[in-house]
Amino acid sequence: MNYLSQKKAIKQGKIESVYFIHGNQSFLMEDFLQQLINYVQTKEQQPNILNFPLSETPIEVIVEEAETMSFFGGNKIIVIKDFYAVSSKKIDSKFDHDFKQLERYLENPAPETILVILAPYEKLDERKKLTKLLKKTTVVEANTFDEKTLKEWLITEAKTRNVTLEMNVAEQMMERVGTNLLLLTQEIDKLALYAGEGEEITEDMVKLLVSRTLEQDIFALIDLAITNQTEKALIIFHDLLRQKEEPLKILSLLTRQIRIYYQVKELLKRGYSHKEMAQLVKLHPYVVKLASQKVHLFEEAQLKQLMKEAAECDYSIKTGKIEKALAVELYIFKLAH
Repeated sequence: MNYLSQKKAIKQGKIESVYFIHGNQSFLMEDFLQQLINYVQTKEQQPNILNFPLSETPIEVIVEEAETMSFFGGNKIIVIKDFYAVSSKKIDSKFDHDFKQLERYLENPAPETILVILAPYEKLDERKKLTKLLKKTTVVEANTFDEKTLKEWLITEAKTRNVTLEMNVAEQMMERVGTNLLLLTQEIDKLALYAGEGEEITEDMVKLLVSRTLEQDIFALIDLAITNQTEKALIIFHDLLRQKEEPLKILSLLTRQIRIYYQVKELLKRGYSHKEMAQLVKLHPYVVKLASQKVHLFEEAQLKQLMKEAAECDYSIKTGKIEKALAVELYIFKLAH
């Protein structure tokens, strides 16, 4: 079951004895764990919560703690952090863990204990017996969301704050903030407070309250420049300078975006899907989707030339041949032409 489905199950009171949470999104892991703790706290005065990093505690000690009834009664939540035993990653550990103890526990978990195992790894070593056993428990995948799931997540987060959010508004938020879950959560908090309980977050509210991230500003700047809206592109550039952004950093991000366009254009020619391209260039599929909508505005030779000119611009700045803000401004004019 995926992350959103498991969160919904907790809200419905379906609590399991063992949760195996794995993936590359630590934010989602902590968010899921907090929701689990919050639910148990509403049912009990104060659950006993114990955290054990695997690198600092023998697994035998953790299992023994899981099997021991809480002194104060009620549920006990035991969290094993950085569970590297299911990955192929080489870890120097000061303990010789006896994982057979955990394997035995998984076959018959203690009813008064909720065991949460956090494995911050996208890929697991499926050959290991322990991995196979954990895959039979309640599995929560905390990997990068695709575009559709990210929108659903935003809508769900809005509901938890007693406000509503339509799909088109979720899309607008992603266009301004990108796909960073922590930043999106902060913006949802702000919008929910502004809208008020029981109200709807609108596009006008997003325009009023949600600022673009630096990366999204760069994307907008290039978009304006290549569609011959140079004046508006320069307004964004000078706004960034007023915000004390370093011109060399802006140039670096401009170059990165041009490189993404080049990579996406090449992969589109070869017939790759957005998902496949995202995996190859190690970007979120939504970023690849946005890039693929713009690459038709460039010829391959133009993108190569723009990357070359960006390198020359960088060299001119670092060797003191030209003032840095002026150099980047001239580069923006080249983008427009």
